[in-house]
Amino acid sequence: MNTNEPNALVVEKISTAYDKANVLENVSLTAAPGKITCLLGSNGSGKTTLIRSILGLTPPNKGVIRFRGLDLRGLPTHRVIAAGIACIPEGRRVFAKFSVEENLRMGAYQETSDAEVRERLVRVYTAFPRLSERRTQLAGTLSGGEQAMVSIGRGLMRAPKLLLVDEPSLGLAPILVQENFNIIRRIREQGITIFLVEQNVHQTLAISDYGYVLSKGRVVAEGKPADLSKTKEVHEAYFG
Repeated sequence: MNTNEPNALVVEKISTAYDKANVLENVSLTAAPGKITCLLGSNGSGKTTLIRSILGLTPPNKGVIRFRGLDLRGLPTHRVIAAGIACIPEGRRVFAKFSVEENLRMGAYQETSDAEVRERLVRVYTAFPRLSERRTQLAGTLSGGEQAMVSIGRGLMRAPKLLLVDEPSLGLAPILVQENFNIIRRIREQGITIFLVEQNVHQTLAISDYGYVLSKGRVVAEGKPADLSKTKEVHEAYFG
């Protein structure tokens, strides 16, 4: 593994298909270490398929995906996660009949040191005091915002080098959306590389260092947030 790779995540000219129909075509992008890189796109643009391709859930049929110099193509998902990648899926997806703490501990299932797991729990509870107060409560009885915290905390329990965040604003009230984006900003301050996949243009560009726009399975624009917000591709992708 070449850990001196200048970008934490490198996607080069990948195409991914379902039933022989390409959903992604010739997609290339990079995520710089310790930065927030966003991928904007409307519903059906291929955003979630790209995350599935990175994780090995829907492998691309051509192209290259590297993480810190390691070629991810062909690796099973558990090996991708073991390399230091965690994903916070859209829709939160907590284990409703398990407690908050049981949900969090599942994020560290590959960690063999009990002491390390306890230390990670302390860090998550420090970041999310509400979860500490509700550690024995069933996750399914939490509010939507609290479930979002559980989902993010579970991802952090893997002590990831790269965090893939899929649609963190989905289904949340505006005040909780703002809270979630503030949390993502704080995670970046810990030195974790973040690849943020979102539809919420304004909130996403406000916290990102660099961004891409995906439309109909292709990258149609890229740049710094201030420049990207002015491009016709962003307006066409979102407002027709």
